[in-house]
Amino acid sequence: MTPRYLMVGGFLGAGKTTALLQLAQHYRTLGQRVGLITNDQSTGLVDTALLSHHGFPVEEITGGCFCCRFNTLTEAAAKLTEANMPDLFLAEPVGSCTDLAATVSYPLRRLYGDNFTVAPYTVLIDPTRAERILGLNAGKSFSPQVVYIYRKQLEEADIIGINKIDTLTEDRLERLMEAVRTSFPKSNIITLSARTGDGIQAWAELLDAAPQDTRATMDLDYGTYADGEALLGWINLTALVEGDEFDGNEYLVSMFNEIQQVLQHSGIEIAHLKATLAPDDGADLAIANLTRGDGSVELSHSLDGGFCSGELIVNLRAEGDPDVIASLLRDMLSRDSGVRVSIGHLEAFRPGKPMPTHRDVVMK
Repeated sequence: MTPRYLMVGGFLGAGKTTALLQLAQHYRTLGQRVGLITNDQSTGLVDTALLSHHGFPVEEITGGCFCCRFNTLTEAAAKLTEANMPDLFLAEPVGSCTDLAATVSYPLRRLYGDNFTVAPYTVLIDPTRAERILGLNAGKSFSPQVVYIYRKQLEEADIIGINKIDTLTEDRLERLMEAVRTSFPKSNIITLSARTGDGIQAWAELLDAAPQDTRATMDLDYGTYADGEALLGWINLTALVEGDEFDGNEYLVSMFNEIQQVLQHSGIEIAHLKATLAPDDGADLAIANLTRGDGSVELSHSLDGGFCSGELIVNLRAEGDPDVIASLLRDMLSRDSGVRVSIGHLEAFRPGKPMPTHRDVVMK
């Protein structure tokens, strides 16, 4: 059978990687071979470390989104095919990108239609962030240019997945579903919890029912899109952490709480802060997430015991000056906490102007 290409987008912090992991495990239980493709503006990805830890073959595309690295995307699929012969490619684009139907799905179908069947495009949302942007609840949000990207992501979705439903009351979920349905009437709406696995099978059944349909290409102001991306600071950090035997779970949570306080004090809104901490023996992994400045730290995977040395990977996306954020982060990690942090890799930048390799304009 022709392999399927299945892309899952959504804004930073929507829970894409956890959802993809659940989806990959679902298909693996059905006997299908799965290859995953992660994507970021730079190297040192928490997502790649997490997916690899669960035993899935992963190719990492860096230096730009799928739309601007289209040829690298097809090369990554070819590498996975050569090594593992997947029945299904699960791809996660950069969380600040949009226009992916016109710049990825449609060109992939046009140029490589004999090689891939393209599944409907899913965009996931974090409910609390969506409630604020859709006007259901008050709270810290983003600049209008960043909100423009967020809404355009939902406008092009074949399927909008309201994620993290385990955090919602029935009333909040109903109100959110109605707001999403009213704002984006062309999309199918599903609900799921990537954390618990609720709704994953129903989502997969919808994806399996038919290939992606062809809609008219949405209107998009690339100037506003570029301005929105340029407001975001991107920080990727890899470091060695050492000390007398310490609790890595407590260390991660404490570090996240301090980063949260420092950025709030500086007026910088977190889009997504995520990190992994892996002891040198590689047998275990701690994973922490924070998806907004006033949110709570989630430790989605805990270490079983203490250790003395390991690798810390931090990916931080926030609306603010990346050099300022990096300086704050470096100062914080250098404080005497009983754990020594030796930074090996630190990048701080703003995403460049989106310049897609292809853009298929469909008129209907």
